Amino acid sequence: MSSQKAEAPHRAGFAALVGRPNVGKSTLLNRLLGQKLAIVSPKPQTTRGRILGIVTRPDAQIALLDTPGLHTAKGGLNARMVQMALQTLQDADVALFLIEAGPPAIDAATRRALDQVKAAGKPTLLVINKIDELPRRQLLPLIDRWKDLHAWTEVYPLSALKGENVPGLLDAVVSHLPEAPPMFPPEQWTDVEERELCGELIREQILRQTSQEVPYSAAVLVEEFDESERSVGPRGLVRITATVLVERDSQKAIVIGKGGSRLKEIGTLARREMERLLGAKVFLQLHVRVEPGWTQTGRGLRRAGYED
Repeated sequence: MSSQKAEAPHRAGFAALVGRPNVGKSTLLNRLLGQKLAIVSPKPQTTRGRILGIVTRPDAQIALLDTPGLHTAKGGLNARMVQMALQTLQDADVALFLIEAGPPAIDAATRRALDQVKAAGKPTLLVINKIDELPRRQLLPLIDRWKDLHAWTEVYPLSALKGENVPGLLDAVVSHLPEAPPMFPPEQWTDVEERELCGELIREQILRQTSQEVPYSAAVLVEEFDESERSVGPRGLVRITATVLVERDSQKAIVIGKGGSRLKEIGTLARREMERLLGAKVFLQLHVRVEPGWTQTGRGLRRAGYED
C-alpha cells in the first residue's frame, strides 16, 4: 500500500466581484493579480464592463471577474452597466460581495444590491474591505450585523489597498470552485486586449483630472494602435491615436483645458501608464469630439464602443 497522500484535485472556475459602486472591487482585483489590470479612481462607477483577471496556481486556476457597481439605473449606459454586473454574477461559480468597513447601519441601496446577489443563488463570500480605515473595536459589531443577513460561505475582512489579510482570500475562493482542469494557458492573465487597456488608462486620467459631470459623460475610442516599431531599438515604439467622446461642448472645453493644458496632462499621465503596461515607448495623440447624448441611446453606446 502506497504511503503517499492522494493529490488534491485541481479546481478551476469563475469568481465574480460584486457590490455597490466604489467599494474597492477593482483595487482588490489588481491586488490579487499582483499587477494593474482594472483602472481605479475615487469616483463611483469607474468600472463600466466585465474585466477578467486570471490567477493560475499549481492547484487551481481562478478567473476573477470585476464588475460595475450595483446601483439604481433608469436607462442608457448606467442600465447597461448593472445588466453586465448581474449577468456576470449569473455566469460565475462563486461570488465575492464587497462592502466597505464602516458603521454597522446598512443603507437601502446596499440592501437592494444584497437582494440581487441573493437572487443569483451562488455561493457567496462576504468581503469586508477597507478595514484599515476602521477602528478595530468596530469590526466585530460590523461582522455581527452582517453575518445573519445571508448564508455566507465565509466572512472575510481585508484591506485591498494595503494588502492586509488578502493572501488567504484566494484559498477561500478555491475551496468553492468545481474540480476541473485549467481553462486558460498558464501564462494568460487576462482576455482584455492591450488596445482596450490603453483606452481605459486614458479614461482613468479623465476621471482623475476632471470633475463635475465630465467623467460620467466621457468615453475613449482608440482609433490607431500601431505596433510596427515595437521591436525596433532598446524598447521599441507603439503609436496610439485616441478620441475622447463627450456629450456637450462645455465638457469638451473642460477636458481640453486652458490652452490645451488639461488634455496634455491627461495624455502625459496615461502615456506613462501605457509604457509600463506595454514595455515600450508610446507616442500618444489625443483628440476630443462631442457626441451629443451618447450615454442614453443604443446608437450612441455603439458608437462609443459599448454594446447596446
